[in-house]
Amino acid sequence: MKKIVLGAVMAFSLSAAQAADIVDTAKSAGSFNTLIAAVQAAGLVDTLKGPGPFTVFAPTDEAFAKIPKAKLDALLKDKAALTKVLSYHVVPGKVMAASVKPGAVKTVEGSSLMVSAKGGAVSVDKARVVKTDVEADNGVIHVIDSVIMPK
Repeated sequence: MKKIVLGAVMAFSLSAAQAADIVDTAKSAGSFNTLIAAVQAAGLVDTLKGPGPFTVFAPTDEAFAKIPKAKLDALLKDKAALTKVLSYHVVPGKVMAASVKPGAVKTVEGSSLMVSAKGGAVSVDKARVVKTDVEADNGVIHVIDSVIMPK
């Protein structure tokens, strides 16, 4: 009996110690399937599972659906272009919603995106932030309603 209880406690401890990184957090949400497929196609899974911290402006499946299918398919096949687009959605560091300030923010891609706040609504470039502060153990996800493209 002691072995069973000890085994159950150890199993629970191991699963509790395995916190969810950005990729696993996005997968478990269920609304980022296209984003996860894009991250995999670009070879960025290991990066986003890394120590970070990262702030990811994550487009939902509905956001990706706004892109014409032919254009999205072409993007998913062009690893360099896909990497550029995806890394434009990532800001170094863990920036919680309460710390976001309007203005230019440097992305991992290298250029800056514009954060604006009007009447309580926050946008990054032309995408509206629809949910904030989805925490992961290596950063935070802010959900956006459109895919943003680097300039």
